[in-house]
Parts: sequence; structure tokens; C-alpha cells
Amino acid sequence: MSIAADYDLDFHEWITLNVELLRHGRLSEIDAEHISEELESIGKRDLRQLRSRLQVLVMHLLKWQYQPERQGTSWLKTIDHQRDEIEAILLDSPSLRGTMPAALQLIYPKAVRSACHETELPVATFPESCPYLLDEILDAAFLPSGSSFQC
Repeated sequence: MSIAADYDLDFHEWITLNVELLRHGRLSEIDAEHISEELESIGKRDLRQLRSRLQVLVMHLLKWQYQPERQGTSWLKTIDHQRDEIEAILLDSPSLRGTMPAALQLIYPKAVRSACHETELPVATFPESCPYLLDEILDAAFLPSGSSFQC
């Protein structure tokens, strides 16, 4: 059975075999094509995860600002959790920080759409572009105006 065939039949075994080959310097025997595909996939996964967490965070900041009467600990927990997870992603992959301005532009309309669904407020309630600076979004002490909640 070839290494490429192992990839399709038993992914875990394929990983184990290729790790051993790499560790022992047997580079001519590794499945370079599939390894490169998997590494590329990991990079894309991390970027998707960062965007997803940023979208949830921005949605909750919008809800916090535009529905102050509904502010509560569950929203704060979600805001804190998303910030913590984004920080963890950036600690593991600091180069992703450079993708965040473009990611923010990409996710903002989606965050607004989600905020509309959850708050039942019309889309016109929310600014056309993100009202928060990236540094504010990531700042553990930042909550947008309209805050009345006390811990």
C-alpha cells in the first residue's frame, strides 16, 4: 500500500507514518503533496476561526450598544470568551494579526445581519461600517457606549 493510498484509507495512520518519516529524515518517502495540502488547510482553518470569532464578538458589541436594556452577564461572558479565543489564535499565529483589518470589513455585514436577527432591530439601526476600532474590539476593558451594566 502506498503512502498516498494510506491518506485516503486511514488518515491517522497516514499522519503517524509521515511524522515518523520526517523525524527520521526519510524525506524522499514522505507524502509531500498531501502534507502540503494539509498544512495549507490548517492555515485556512485558523483564518476562518479568527473571522468567525471576530464576527460573534462584533455582533455582541453591537447588541450591547444598541439594546442596552438587555445587557447581561451572558453577553459579557460571550464578549470575554471571543476576545480570549482571538487572543489565543493570535498568540499561536501572530502573522494573522495583519489579516484582521480586512477580516473586520468582511465580517461586519454578517455581524450586522446576525445582530438584526437576534435583536429584531432594523438593519438601518446599525452603522454601515464598523463603528469600533480594531484595538477597541480586542481591548478587554472596552464596551461600546450605551453601557449601563455593572459587574
